[in-house]
Amino acid sequence: MIELKPAQIPDIPLLWSLRTRAVRQVCASHYSPEQIEVWSDSPPPESYLRLLATGCGLVAQEDGQLLGYAILDRQSGEVMALFVEPDQLGRGIGKRLMQGLEAIAEEEHFTRLYLYSSLNAADFYRAMGFVAVRDEPYAHPSGITLRSLYMERVRTTG
Repeated sequence: MIELKPAQIPDIPLLWSLRTRAVRQVCASHYSPEQIEVWSDSPPPESYLRLLATGCGLVAQEDGQLLGYAILDRQSGEVMALFVEPDQLGRGIGKRLMQGLEAIAEEEHFTRLYLYSSLNAADFYRAMGFVAVRDEPYAHPSGITLRSLYMERVRTTG
């Protein structure tokens, strides 16, 4: 059974390793090999320390195995990350993680969530109720620019 648990600071290396596999295997269908190389070789952002310390991250596990993770910035309502182990795609893990982020958003009384979606993930986010507002270059911390979609979802409450 898939369980959601809070992500902890010591989890960062495992989370980042999963993210790197996802970038290399899943994002490669929409970005150049050069972009994938720079993107996947970048280190974890320092913001992960703050975000995980304030309870913004979730991990999906099954029998102790990490299947995916997601991070929501409690200050802004931005979905900072949502990655699923590439060989586990299609099992509803991303949906479960997004539902977990929704619970955090509910605690914070957010009326809107937003994110910058990689091109390969846009259909997933559309299925989760997000709407593409604009095609926007994303200035990745590694120094490259990635084509992305700025997407929003208005939350219904009550």
